[in-house]
Amino acid sequence: MVDINSKEFQEEFRKTEEFANKVIKQFNWTFHPDNQVVERILMGLTNNKLKYGKRFCPCFLVEERDGKYVSVDNRICPCKPAIEKEIPEDGVCHCGIFCSPEFAENYKNEHKTEQKEESVDGFTKDELELILSKEQLTGEELVLLLKAREKGLVDFKLVDIREPFEWQMGRIKGADFLVPTSNFYNELQKVMPYKDMPIIIYCHVGSRSAYVHNILKQSGEFKHVINLTHGIAGYPGEIER
Repeated sequence: MVDINSKEFQEEFRKTEEFANKVIKQFNWTFHPDNQVVERILMGLTNNKLKYGKRFCPCFLVEERDGKYVSVDNRICPCKPAIEKEIPEDGVCHCGIFCSPEFAENYKNEHKTEQKEESVDGFTKDELELILSKEQLTGEELVLLLKAREKGLVDFKLVDIREPFEWQMGRIKGADFLVPTSNFYNELQKVMPYKDMPIIIYCHVGSRSAYVHNILKQSGEFKHVINLTHGIAGYPGEIER
């Protein structure tokens, strides 16, 4: 059984995310607007990669034939039926992770009323997006944004820039990456696939992250970088060990 909380799974999951981002760029597709659909399929692809050595579509059975693992209907992501038939004709692939921009727009319009009604602790989607547009965040604001991300109202990556021993002692629940300042430029590569989305960084009390925040801003590589002003020391939310 594959442990989704293991380091091996988490590392492979990040590779699967990078793979999926390359796929949508290659075919001019987009991800399904429902983030839960995307995450579920990414988890399934990661699981199959670890179990069978290939990113078989998790919606189809995998069988062992002549000592080799094969997928029913030869569904290896991105699968031929999705490329040649499903997305051109239906706008979305069978498992739902990839779709055409037109399908995504129609889906958003159909669910617009539902999205407008959704809020987190009384904050609407527009108000949450406004908070996410800041360059400095309080701990309370990060708690709010993490709740909103779980509901699919906003999207961002949360990056811990402390050292590995600090990460092991305790990290903000929901942190996506560890990019230690001691090996910053080498480790930063794991975040590069997400440079076009908001990146929130934090350290212990905000000093290191403030320094890194300026470096990333000046580099021009990242669309929007945000600093957690008082770091994990001033964060009132859940800490994971």
